[in-house]
Amino acid sequence: MEDPAVANPAQPDYPQHWEADILLRDGGTARIRPITPDDAGRLVEFYGQVSDQSKYFRFFAPYPRLSDKDVRRFTHHDFVNRVGLAVVVRDRFIATVRYDRIDAEGRPSETGTDAEVAFLVQDAHQGRGVASALLEHIAAVAQERGIRRFQAEVLPENRKMVKVFTDAGYTQHRSFADGVVHLEFDLEQTDRSLAVMRAREHRAEARSVQRLLTPRSVAVIGVSRTPQTVGRAILRDLLGDEAPADRPVYAVNRNAAPGTELDGVPVHRSILDIPGPVDLAVIAVPEGAVPAAVAECGAHGVQGLVVVTAGYAETGPEGRDRQRALVRQARAAGMRVIGPNAFGLINTDPERPLNASLAPRLPGRGGFGIFCQSGAIGVALLEAAHKRGLGVSSFASVGNRSDVSGNDFLQYWAEDEATQVVLLYLESFGNPRKFTRIARRLAAVKPVVVVKGARHTGSLPPGHAVPATATGLRDATVDALFEQAGVIRVSTITELYDTGELLAQQPLPPGNRVAVVGNSDSLGLLTYDALLSAGLRPCTPVDLTTAATGENFRIALDVALADPAVDAVIAVAIPPIGTSAHAFMGGRLTGEDDPAMGSDDPEIAAALLEAGGRARELGKPLLLTHLALTDLPVRLRPGGIPAYAAPERAVHALAHAVHYAQWRRRTAAAEETARVPELDRIDEPGARRLVEAALSTRAAVAARTQPGGARITLSETEAQELLARYGIDVSPVRPAPDEETAAAAAAALGYPVALKATAPHLRHRPDLGSVRLDLTDEAGLRRAHRELDALLGGAAQAELVVQRMAPRGVDTVIAATVDPAVGAILSFGLAGAPAELLGDTAHRLVPATDQDVAGLIREVRAAPLLFGWRGAEAVDTDALEELLLRVSQLVDDVPEIASVDLEPVVVAPHGLAILGARVRVAPLPVRSDLGPRAMSTL
Repeated sequence: MEDPAVANPAQPDYPQHWEADILLRDGGTARIRPITPDDAGRLVEFYGQVSDQSKYFRFFAPYPRLSDKDVRRFTHHDFVNRVGLAVVVRDRFIATVRYDRIDAEGRPSETGTDAEVAFLVQDAHQGRGVASALLEHIAAVAQERGIRRFQAEVLPENRKMVKVFTDAGYTQHRSFADGVVHLEFDLEQTDRSLAVMRAREHRAEARSVQRLLTPRSVAVIGVSRTPQTVGRAILRDLLGDEAPADRPVYAVNRNAAPGTELDGVPVHRSILDIPGPVDLAVIAVPEGAVPAAVAECGAHGVQGLVVVTAGYAETGPEGRDRQRALVRQARAAGMRVIGPNAFGLINTDPERPLNASLAPRLPGRGGFGIFCQSGAIGVALLEAAHKRGLGVSSFASVGNRSDVSGNDFLQYWAEDEATQVVLLYLESFGNPRKFTRIARRLAAVKPVVVVKGARHTGSLPPGHAVPATATGLRDATVDALFEQAGVIRVSTITELYDTGELLAQQPLPPGNRVAVVGNSDSLGLLTYDALLSAGLRPCTPVDLTTAATGENFRIALDVALADPAVDAVIAVAIPPIGTSAHAFMGGRLTGEDDPAMGSDDPEIAAALLEAGGRARELGKPLLLTHLALTDLPVRLRPGGIPAYAAPERAVHALAHAVHYAQWRRRTAAAEETARVPELDRIDEPGARRLVEAALSTRAAVAARTQPGGARITLSETEAQELLARYGIDVSPVRPAPDEETAAAAAAALGYPVALKATAPHLRHRPDLGSVRLDLTDEAGLRRAHRELDALLGGAAQAELVVQRMAPRGVDTVIAATVDPAVGAILSFGLAGAPAELLGDTAHRLVPATDQDVAGLIREVRAAPLLFGWRGAEAVDTDALEELLLRVSQLVDDVPEIASVDLEPVVVAPHGLAILGARVRVAPLPVRSDLGPRAMSTL
C-alpha cells in the first residue's frame, strides 16, 4: 500500500534521507519531507487554511492567496541553495519552512555560507512544537549543504516565532531596525541547543505514552461472537469491574448485523460509524484486514493503536515489509503503534484504569513499571507480581516493537510519580545509544532493572525491529552500556523481582558492610559465604540459636541496626525446632496439616516488622532469608520487608542494591568533580584534514561499494601522523627486508632494538618466534635477521621491521571502536592471555572523563599488575590515563575515525611506549543521535 505522506519525486537527486517521522509536543506524529513540484496542490490547500494574520506575519503584508509564480517558487528547489521542507499529517501540509542561500550582501548565492529562513505553520497546529522540530531539521539540512548561519526577519508582534528562534539554544545575534527584528544564529550545535532538543524529545515521548495509557475512549476492532477469541477477550478485559464508568468502550465487527450487541456493547461495522471520538483502538483482525482498519482509524482521528494481530516481521522478509508499511501508515495519520504481535497495555491508575491486554485481570496498584518484548514473558511477569503481592503502576508488552519502544516508556516513567522501580525484559535494542542516554537520566532518580535475553548467542527473536548495526552487539558492550547508565542487569525473572522488591521497599544501602543475625548458625554461614562471593563485607554472623524468641530477634536486630559499622542487615530464620513438630513446614513433613498451626513464630514476625521501621529511619535496608517458613513472608508484606527462600537470592538482591547505590553516589559526585581535561598538543583541524584526505582517495571511494561499508585502514605512516596530532606518539619502526637495511635502520634508531614480523598472520604472535628483543649490537641484529628469515619463509613475506626497545613495563592494549548503534567505546586490557583468553577487558563510552579512565584501568581483574603486585615496581598510571583521555578525545572530535587500536602499549615506571598502532576511518553516517529529532524507521 503506497504511503501518501512519502514524496515520489521525479528528480534523481531528491534527498530521501531528509525524510523523517517526528513526534510533536502533544504526543502526535507527523512526517517531515522535502517539498517537490508534485506538492503544488497540497501547498495551495495548506495556504488557504492559514489565517490572514499568520500570512501577514510571513510576508509582512496582506497576502490572501499564492500566485502561480509563488506556487512554482515554493515547490521547485535545487536541494542545495534553495530548500523547502513540509510537515505532513494525513497527506496534508500543516507547516512549511524554506531557506535561500545568500551572500554577504544578502543576494542569492551559490557559494555563500548564510541563508535566509522563513516558516509558516497552520494556525490549528500552532503550539504543538511543529516549528521547533522544523528548525532542527532545516538546520541539519543546511549544515549538510555547507551553510553555517541562518538569518531571519520577524515582526515584533510575531512573538511565537521569535520565541522559536530564541529558545532553540543556538548562538545568536539580535537587532532591531525599520520595525523588524533581525536574527542571526550559528547552526553549530551548542550544549544548550542539544539540551533543548533532548528536553523536547523527552516531553514529546512521555506525552505520547501517557496518551496511550489514559485514553478517554477505546474501540476494539475485530470483536467476534465467539467468546474465546482474542478480540472478545480484550473487550471483556476493558469492561472489567474496575473500568471507569465514564470511558466509552466500542466494539467493531465488519460483518455484524445492525443492532448486534456483545457483552452489553453495541457492535459497529466500522470505526467510522462510531458517533464520538476514539483515542485508542485495539486491532485484532486478520493480518490482511489490518491496513483497512488502520486507514479508518486514521480517518476517525484515533491517537494510538494496539495491534495484537500477528503475521508480520516474525514471519520473514515479506512480513517485515508489511510491518514497515503498517508503521508508515499509522504515523502518517498521526498515530503511534504498540505491536504488532503485542500482548497489550495496562494502567492501574485508580482514576483511569486500563486493561487493553490479554491479561484476564488488572494487577494490583503499585510502584513497578514493567516493559517487555514477549507476550509469554509478560504473562510470567504479571503472574510473578501477583504471587509476591507486588503492585504495578503500568505495564506494556509490545511484541515486535515496531514503533513504541522501551525508550518511550523510560521517558514516561521518569515523569510518572506512581512508578518507583522500572523492570525491563529486553531481547534487542532499537537504539542502544539513546537507551543509554535516557536510562542514565532515569537511573539517577529511579532504579532500572533489566533482564537481557540472548546474552550468549546474540540471536534475535524473529520480528524484532533493530538496525543491522545493533544485531551483533557483544555482551561486553551491552554490559558497558548498562554499567555507565546505572542500569542493574540480572540474569533471571526471579532475580528481576528479588532485586526490584528490595529496591522498591527498602532504603538504598549507604555502604557494603552487612550484619547477619538469626536463629540458624548454618544458614548464617551460608549467607556469610554468599556475601563474600558477591564482593560485600559481612560481619561475623550473630547466632541466636534455634531456641531464639521474638524478643531475642528484636534485641539483636536493634544492636545490628544501631551499629555505625553496619550498612545493611540480613535476618536469617528457620522454624523453631523442638517446640512443635507441626511448626516445621506447617506439619507437612512430620504429620498431617493443622490449619491452626502456622509455619512460623508470630513473635519473630512482629520483631522483624518493628525492626523494619527502625531500619527505614536509619536509612539501612533490612531483608530476610529463611528456610521452610511459608507464612512469614506473607506476614512481613505490610512492613515491606522482602523475604527470600535462599541466602543466595537475598545476597544477590542486596549486592545489586549496593552497587546501584554506589553508582548513584559516584554519579552525583562526578557531576561536580569529573571533567574532560584540556590537553596540550591537540590539533583538531590538522587531524580532520588528514582524515578527509584519506577518505577522498581512490581506495576509500572504492571501499564504499564493498560489503560491510566503507571503513579503510590507514597506512602505518598515516596512522602515526594522525595520532601525533593528538599528542599520541608511536614508537617509529623501519622496514628491514634485508640485513643491510636492518643494520642501517638500527643505527638510525639507536640500540638496543627489536626485530619483529608485522605481516598480518604473524602480528602479535610472539609464540611463533616472530620477535627478537634486546638486540644490543649489529652482529646480534644480523644473526637475528638470518634466523627469522629462515624461520618465517623470508624477510619480505614476514614484513620484518626494526624498532627501538621500549623500557621494561607492563604490556597493555588500548582500543576505541565506533559502533554505529552505540557510539564510540573506549576499551582497556592487559596484552596477551588476560584479554585474549579470559576476556579481561573494561569498557567506557566516549567521551570519557578523568574519573572514567581512572576507573577503567582499575576495573580489569589483572589491574594489580599495574600497581606493584608482589613487590614489583608500580607503573606510571598517570601517563596511561592521559593516553586514554587522548584517544577518547580523538575519536570524539573526529567522528570519521572508525577505530583506533594501540597494541602493545608498554607502561613503565616512568612513562610509556606505544609499539603498534592501527587506525581505520569511514564516512559519517547520514544520521546520528546528535542530529535532529526523528523517530526510528526500522
